[in-house]
Amino acid sequence: MIVGRAIYRDGRRQETPEDLAELFSCCRLPDTVVWLGLHAPTAEEFADVAREFDLHELAVEDAIVAHQRPKLEQYGTTRFLVLRSARYLDASETVEFGEVHVFVGPGFVISVRHGDASQLRGVREALEARPDLLRLGEVAIMHAIVDRIVDDYLPVVAGIENDVDEIEDDVFDGSPAASRRIYELTREVIEFQRAVQALPDMLGRLMTHDGVGEEEQRYLRDVQDHALRVREQAAGFRELLQNILNVNLTLETKALSEASIAQNEEVKKISAWAAILFAPTLVGTIYGMNFKNMPELEWQLGYPMAIVMMIAVGMVLFGVFKWRRWI
Repeated sequence: MIVGRAIYRDGRRQETPEDLAELFSCCRLPDTVVWLGLHAPTAEEFADVAREFDLHELAVEDAIVAHQRPKLEQYGTTRFLVLRSARYLDASETVEFGEVHVFVGPGFVISVRHGDASQLRGVREALEARPDLLRLGEVAIMHAIVDRIVDDYLPVVAGIENDVDEIEDDVFDGSPAASRRIYELTREVIEFQRAVQALPDMLGRLMTHDGVGEEEQRYLRDVQDHALRVREQAAGFRELLQNILNVNLTLETKALSEASIAQNEEVKKISAWAAILFAPTLVGTIYGMNFKNMPELEWQLGYPMAIVMMIAVGMVLFGVFKWRRWI
């Protein structure tokens, strides 16, 4: 459940006790910050952490249940952030989403990760290589977590952009799977848009909080600029996919119309030839009944007359259908 724990004093990592009570007592030391990392904890596993660090029960419930919208809330002296992480899977060409919940209080940061997106191990290592940043305290750790999540959005943007290009080719190539792929990618883009939509405003609110100095604001503003760019790109993808869907619908409607017209033409030809063949058959059927009172059967010119009638009727019908462009 606890995947990482560290104590930093004056930007340097210190020996970390295993006991949570000792960790909490370190938060009260000057120039000291405790960073505790958890991965998908249960209510029982998180209970001790919540009790020791005096976390609000509503925030604890959100952190355990997950499936929360991105938000920033204040519970006394503790800030609670919900962030949506994302990563692009090249094998399946899909976007996988996760969540990172961050508690930021006086002298401590608790990160709760759900899902495999946005691993925070590298964030910890990068921060420990920058004591000058760690001296800024819990705000530096919060900034580093948010910055990693926003940086992880960039491969997602590149992957979605590539998928959109492929879908455009599928649409104009007449691929039958284009509609389904457009729908699935649109759902991913909407989910991605929800993940980044509130982030710039959240960062703006963080910069106005008490205890966030000018230097910290500068770092948060840089992340906010990146988040704004990603949000604009996500909105652009959604609009572009809507246009592609409209084009695909137009092309599919055109293809169906052309197929229907071609089918109608074939039906006309079949019907015309059926009528032409039916007329001689009708004449032959009448004179094939062999009734006694049929003078034409005894007439010397009866047979030639029947043949002429068959040919004449067939030629007349052929001319009529040819004139009407049925054949």
